[in-house]
Amino acid sequence: MDKKRVFEVLKELKEKTKKRNFVQSYDLIINLKNINIKQNSVNHSVIMPFPKGKKIKVAAFVGPELDEQANKFCDLVIKEAQFKDFDAKKIKKVAQEYDYFIAQASLMPKVAAAFGKILGTKGKMPNPKLGCVIPPNASLDVLITKLSKTIQMVARKATNLQCIVGKENMSDEEIAENIISVYHSTVKQLPNELQNVKNVKIKLTMSKAVTV
Repeated sequence: MDKKRVFEVLKELKEKTKKRNFVQSYDLIINLKNINIKQNSVNHSVIMPFPKGKKIKVAAFVGPELDEQANKFCDLVIKEAQFKDFDAKKIKKVAQEYDYFIAQASLMPKVAAAFGKILGTKGKMPNPKLGCVIPPNASLDVLITKLSKTIQMVARKATNLQCIVGKENMSDEEIAENIISVYHSTVKQLPNELQNVKNVKIKLTMSKAVTV
C-alpha cells in the first residue's frame, strides 16, 4: 500500500466532508474477492501503532492479587464472590456494554462456567491471544494500552472487512500508520493474500468511501 496515496485520500476526505459537531472516526474497508468465507473464515486481531481514538471499556475478573490494579485501570471489576450475582440477563447486558473482558488465569475455569455460555457466543470471553488471560503479577496499565490499539477484522457473512483506525483529531501520520499496519496484517491472513483483495477504501463516519 502506497503511503503517499493514503495521505491523498485523507486530505480529500477532509476537504470534501462537511464538518460535524462531533469527532468523526476514520474507517478502513477492505473488500474481498475470490474467497469463500464459510471455508476460509477471516477473523484476526491487529495491534496498531497508535490507539484508535475511541475509549475502550474493560471488565475484569480478578482475585485479591489484582484487585487494586483492576479498580484503578478497568471500568468494571467482578470478584469471584460476585459471580453468583450475574444471571443471564445481567451477563448479556455487560457483554453489550464492555469491549474487552480480562481474567486472572486462576479464575478462568470458574469464569468459563459462570459466563462462558453467553460471553462465548458474543466473542467476548477473555482471549489468551490478546493477553487477556493474565497472571496475578500482570501490569494492567500495559494491557489496557495494548487493547486500546487493538482492532478485530472479521468477515462473517459479507466479503468485506471494516474497522475504525482512528479519529479525525489524530494526525494524518498516525491514521496512515494505523491503516497500513492493518492492511498488511490482514493481507497476510488471507488464503491467497493480494489475490483476495478487490479494493481498499477509507471513509469518515459521515462521508462516502474513497478508494485508496
